[in-house]
Amino acid sequence: MFVLIAGGGRTASHLATLLLARQHEVRLIEHRRDVLSRLHHELPTEVIYEGNPTDPQVLERADIRRAKVLAACTSSDEDNLSLCFFARTLYRVPRTIGWINNPRTAWLFDEKFHVDVALNQAQIFSSLIEEEMSLGDMMTLLKLRRGRYSLVEEKIPPGARALGIAIKDLRLPPDSVIATIIRDGQLLIPRGDTRFEVGDEVLAIADHEGTEELAGLFGRPDAQQKT
Repeated sequence: MFVLIAGGGRTASHLATLLLARQHEVRLIEHRRDVLSRLHHELPTEVIYEGNPTDPQVLERADIRRAKVLAACTSSDEDNLSLCFFARTLYRVPRTIGWINNPRTAWLFDEKFHVDVALNQAQIFSSLIEEEMSLGDMMTLLKLRRGRYSLVEEKIPPGARALGIAIKDLRLPPDSVIATIIRDGQLLIPRGDTRFEVGDEVLAIADHEGTEELAGLFGRPDAQQKT
């Protein structure tokens, strides 16, 4: 699937990394020189497209008409709304995602501007607080597909069942995928032979049942005994 990402901030670059790890075709548009310098250290060169993401000519050259998803992740809510609107009305992009920088503008990110999915940083953080510890130490970061799937995060503690086991040898739930691993501040792309270590932060996508099983694999041993 071809995903076009507008903007090159931390959210955008992390999204690009996750999508590339799942073998999607990604192109990220950015024009700020300092941001481009960082991106060239984090992403393959062929993923990065230099230009202003709000410029129609730049969008055309970045092949927006072929995109299945547009993720508007600039630092301007006005730009993100405009990108979602024009992606649908002018370029017929089937799916749009809009990043909300200012919670006060969140009410604008709806079907009127053709925003299919609105990502509100403040709402995500409040969800973390509300749902924290609901499954051991596993936290739900984001609901996907209208609540059926979730992006969850777990920091692996000593004694977890998954420690030292290669991903290919783990009995992962059928409707789940390990999206990425953060180890010592570095982002790791999961491979079949990747083994988990204490302190690894694991990001995974799973349905409700899968989330519970992952909590059993990656959670505290005492939490597992209670379930």
